[in-house]
Amino acid sequence: MADSLHAAERSSRGRADLIAQAIRLEALTVCWLTIEAFVAVASGIAAHSLSLVAFGIDSVIELISAFVLLWRLNVERRHGAALSEAAERLASRIGGALLLALAVYVVAGAGWSLWQGRGEEFSLPGLTVAVLTIPVMYGLARAKLRLAEQLGSRALRLDAVESIACLYLSAVLIVGLVAQFLLGAWWIDGVTALALVWFLVKEGREAWQGEECCDAGAP
Repeated sequence: MADSLHAAERSSRGRADLIAQAIRLEALTVCWLTIEAFVAVASGIAAHSLSLVAFGIDSVIELISAFVLLWRLNVERRHGAALSEAAERLASRIGGALLLALAVYVVAGAGWSLWQGRGEEFSLPGLTVAVLTIPVMYGLARAKLRLAEQLGSRALRLDAVESIACLYLSAVLIVGLVAQFLLGAWWIDGVTALALVWFLVKEGREAWQGEECCDAGAP
């Protein structure tokens, strides 16, 4: 009986340590996404770049998701209670709706840009933040996936998948910005922005339906 109690205590302490690690990861995520969103939106507006603005707005959506997950983790750490499945579904649907709305905005904005034939300026700050995002999100996503498996947390895994999606979006954005700089073609920004839509719709649909998003895999 005593051995069982000690084992339960060790298990509880082990889970508490994992929760603390997850909270630290989410805190780092919030710090980076705040910088990422500000630089992307500001430089996108300055350069009239739809793809940069869309990337920044996606960062804001991920920031909201990170705050929600931080709240959940803190509830479990303080009260030791299982996270509410209803709250998870509600948060996932809110995030999914925001991503789908962003996809609609990107399609409309890209269509208007291509129709007008209006060029966008190259943005060095935007390119810089996109390049830095790849290693940052790679490290965060791997750590989150590992903790999500150990904790059995669907919410943390979904957040990790959002980090993976952010990494992919950064790569698409870099290709668009570099091609725009080298070729100077006015249509590249609009086409690059449309390339983001598939990611946004996929993530939004899965979040709305509450799917595990396991097919994305570890980066």
